[in-house]
Amino acid sequence: MRLIHDLPLPALTSFLVELGEPAYRAQQIWQGLYQHFYNSPDQFTNLSISLRAKLAENLQFEVLTPISQLVSSDKQTIKTLFRLHDGQAIEAVLMRYGDPASSEAERSRDAASTTGLRPYAQRGRKQGRRTLCISTQVGCAMGCVFCATGQMGFRRQLSCGEIVAQVMYYARLLDAQGEKVTNVVVMGMGEPFHNYDNTMAAIDRLNDPQGYNFGARRFTISTVGLVPAIRRFTRERRQVNLAISLHAADDALRSSMLPVNKKYPIDEILAACREYISATGRRVSFEWALIRDINDTPEQARMLATKLRGSFGDAQHRLLCHVNVIPLNPTQGYPGQPTTRHRVEKFKEILEHAGVACTIRLRRGVKIRAGCGQLVGCVD
Repeated sequence: MRLIHDLPLPALTSFLVELGEPAYRAQQIWQGLYQHFYNSPDQFTNLSISLRAKLAENLQFEVLTPISQLVSSDKQTIKTLFRLHDGQAIEAVLMRYGDPASSEAERSRDAASTTGLRPYAQRGRKQGRRTLCISTQVGCAMGCVFCATGQMGFRRQLSCGEIVAQVMYYARLLDAQGEKVTNVVVMGMGEPFHNYDNTMAAIDRLNDPQGYNFGARRFTISTVGLVPAIRRFTRERRQVNLAISLHAADDALRSSMLPVNKKYPIDEILAACREYISATGRRVSFEWALIRDINDTPEQARMLATKLRGSFGDAQHRLLCHVNVIPLNPTQGYPGQPTTRHRVEKFKEILEHAGVACTIRLRRGVKIRAGCGQLVGCVD
């Protein structure tokens, strides 16, 4: 049975015509799915009972079954474990920013855990945000040593509809509370560019002005640096934000942490980023998980600054980019420890002194393992 969220509008229209229904019914169903967040044929009261029965018989409306939900102590982060139709499982996360009901002390708990870092990211630009972190694969084939998803290995790709359904689940949850999704980061389980077609189809589906109408610039997609996919992304001239998980400034270190670097080394990734910036005029973000005494050293910071400034170190050759650093989130399969407050501030200082913009990201949901690199689908 096909998942209804896997069908683009033309395919849904053709399906209904094959059932002997008028084509305009597809638009009614489309609006019900993506504007009213219906997840059952019975909710489509503007359709005949017979058509609702046909939909229930031929299409699957709910592909994600919530198994468990964990809420951070400050109530600002919610992680949901979903079972899929084949018994596999994924996790996705809702992060609230700027909730007035949360005190400053409560918001800082996860940020301060293990590192003593103060809550840097309580900035005005994040006020009122409702950000989703969604998954594109069950597991991941990239094998990044510090990532829980990479440690579990690759199971399978998610379909376009399974990716879309994660957003619809949280959109429905927030709508019931008088709120709405404001941002989507494709940084959950899996490498989005390893599932390029389904990931982009999902973003297009959610961006459809006749449906959910979620702005392209409210998406951020993160990749470990699959160069051919970055170049394809560049050719498509998308307005979606691009982030590169870099984590090291020299190939030997990066290859020891991210095995994919052996195929796509740093200079090739940066060359692809330069092509992207030249073609689109858009800024690239580089993600960096700071691991104590591994990649949080002044030498790594200076090396990174040199890479991003270009060979000449002037404004003309400087990469249009921003670096997001965050202390490592712990996982059971990796012994590395998060950096200290002093070292993260020093790292940022070196980059900024070299003219490279840098932000220290707030650690969210660390204690419920909802932070970056901590997601893993496991159904007991």
